[in-house]
Amino acid sequence: MIGWMHHTPRWAVISACGIAAVLLLVGASAHVADLLSHGLHPYKWAPGWLNLYWSSLALFDTLAAVLLIRGKRRGIDLACAIMATDLAANWYAVHGIQHSNFAAQPGLQRLTGFAALVLGTAPIIRRHLTK
Repeated sequence: MIGWMHHTPRWAVISACGIAAVLLLVGASAHVADLLSHGLHPYKWAPGWLNLYWSSLALFDTLAAVLLIRGKRRGIDLACAIMATDLAANWYAVHGIQHSNFAAQPGLQRLTGFAALVLGTAPIIRRHLTK
């Protein structure tokens, strides 16, 4: 492990967890709104499995945010799993289904930035969280 990772300031860990938790809750609220408005299949253009995955994020985003707020390693682990799979699902939807591109999709741009934040900071902050 690189030496500076051992000495990451507490404020940096708390800030990274707080930002990730807030953004996960923003995502969860969007998924909850979609569920309430359109049910389990809010995106008619997407296959059923993709709709179910995105609908499940209403629960998983919330769970990851709560675990991060509580300072749990499982929170960052779950956030990483969510970001990796959500990013893959969204890239597939944009390129494989909608035949669009990254430049035309601001939502995908924001998600990619958030995934980079979570995945990039995870190794640094994970060691400072409790089991």
